[in-house]
Amino acid sequence: MGEEKLADKKQDAVQKEDLNDLMRVRREKMEKFREMGVAPFGHRYEVTHHAQEVLDAFARLGDEEEAAEEVRLAGRLMAIRGHGKASFAVLMDLSGRIQIYFKLDVLGEEKYKEFKLLDIGDIIGVAGPVFRTRRGELTVRVDDFDLLSKSLRPLPEKFHGLKDVEMRYRQRYVDLIMNPEVKNTFVARTKIIQAIRRYLDERGFLEVETPVMSTIAGGAAAKPFVTYHNALNMELYLRIATELNLKRLIVGGLERVYELGRVFRNEGIDVRHNPEFTSIEIYQAYADYNDLMDVTEGICCQAAMDVLGTTVIRYEDTEIDLAKIKRISMNDAVKEATGQDFLSAKTVEEARAMADTIGVSYEPQHGIGGILNEAFEAKVEDSLIQPTFITGHPTEISPLAKRNPENPLITDRFEFYVYGRELANGFTELNDPIDQEQRFLDQVKQREAGDDEAHPMDRDYITAMEYGLPPTGGLGIGVDRLVMLLTDSPSIRDVLFFPHMRPEATRDGAATEE
Repeated sequence: MGEEKLADKKQDAVQKEDLNDLMRVRREKMEKFREMGVAPFGHRYEVTHHAQEVLDAFARLGDEEEAAEEVRLAGRLMAIRGHGKASFAVLMDLSGRIQIYFKLDVLGEEKYKEFKLLDIGDIIGVAGPVFRTRRGELTVRVDDFDLLSKSLRPLPEKFHGLKDVEMRYRQRYVDLIMNPEVKNTFVARTKIIQAIRRYLDERGFLEVETPVMSTIAGGAAAKPFVTYHNALNMELYLRIATELNLKRLIVGGLERVYELGRVFRNEGIDVRHNPEFTSIEIYQAYADYNDLMDVTEGICCQAAMDVLGTTVIRYEDTEIDLAKIKRISMNDAVKEATGQDFLSAKTVEEARAMADTIGVSYEPQHGIGGILNEAFEAKVEDSLIQPTFITGHPTEISPLAKRNPENPLITDRFEFYVYGRELANGFTELNDPIDQEQRFLDQVKQREAGDDEAHPMDRDYITAMEYGLPPTGGLGIGVDRLVMLLTDSPSIRDVLFFPHMRPEATRDGAATEE
């Protein structure tokens, strides 16, 4: 073992021993509280104000002026200064931080002894008047306090930045305590979801719920998670999309529906992908993909306005205006970037020659449309920084989308890109059951040829379509990616409370679950 690794191991051992000593002291304090008749893990506390409410409500106070009104706050101690007959401390709650003041003459000897046993990290409730110190800081004078939860583990001194990023994801509860901006991100996430729902609800869409487990993993090209139902003695799949069930509801006469929830894909993990993620799928009868592009733009702009107050945002130091969206077909975008017009190819061999000319790889089973898509992903996708709708996706890769009436090689479909990332996918739904069945059969052939993400046959969905699916526009938006964009978060892990991670190895070689 190298000298550097030995030094790291010794440092880790010292840190663990120091931690054990600190935790032992905290447990001793816990027992002292019990000896004093104080429950170290308390009960209900009547809260009248949060920190920011106090700062706002009492901003009028002058220097050394004290309000007559008593306030009651609860939160976590984040700092304690002074240990004589008077001490200042910092209390943090959901809204922010506020200074509090403990004084022996006010609390009395017994209560001040309790204060001396408090540690940073303890959760307490405090009651008293608000005053402004000589230095001009609004402060709560603690006339009384209750211990609500003794913190038996000390907060880390440093828990911010790239050095601790893995630990921050693994211990999100500590991350939320130590890094206020993380809390702001998740508050913004909630506001974004509320904005999406409000936008749709106001336009007559009905929020619905469909099964998470299914006998067929359909509605997208992705690898599913497999589970097993003991009572039914059968394998089931966690849904990879909500599309087919939602369109069944359109067949049943629910003209505008949406579902916002988790979907699951047994695929890779990176800054844009997590095995389970939040999406919203939206379906509107008697509409087409143009209408759903308008819905996409409306949702994104509404969310930006609600969270940021503007549609002009900054993401990774790049200014982006969500209200200015370019629309261009996939073939035209590839042609602009490479000079190759794949839809002009008369044969697959001609399309392959075009791809070879620009250095784009493809699979043997790819037709003209599949090769066009490979060219787009290799030469165009990453360059779509400003908001762009890419339309005209090949029929070959769009088994559920309606063919374009002027060119059967492409469909009336769009994908929405911002900062080189797909944010939404929508299309005019295929409502011809005969065409749909044939496309499913084509997908089955691709599956047999080795494409394990090709769409399986769904006979019940064909049956539903045979009853009549009205002309319909459909849309799916990656909610996590939208949150990333509007909170300037570089990784999907930054916008998930508990992202999936590899097991963390322990000293004895075992692993702990995430």
